[in-house]
Amino acid sequence: MSNPSPISEIPAESPVSDSKEKKPSYVKLAMRNMVRKRGTSIYHFALTTIGLLTALVGLAYITR
Repeated sequence: MSNPSPISEIPAESPVSDSKEKKPSYVKLAMRNMVRKRGTSIYHFALTTIGLLTALVGLAYITR
């Protein structure tokens, strides 16, 4: 019972490599994944924002 890779989570109705249809772009796949895993995306965004603000405030305090 191994954990499936993220690539295996792509739905079956995604376009196959056909000469007429293009594969979905990485941005489109990332957006679809963000919508599907909303809570995780918000959590990671909040952590990134807090970390960046902490770094900037810390640098401002050190260099004053």
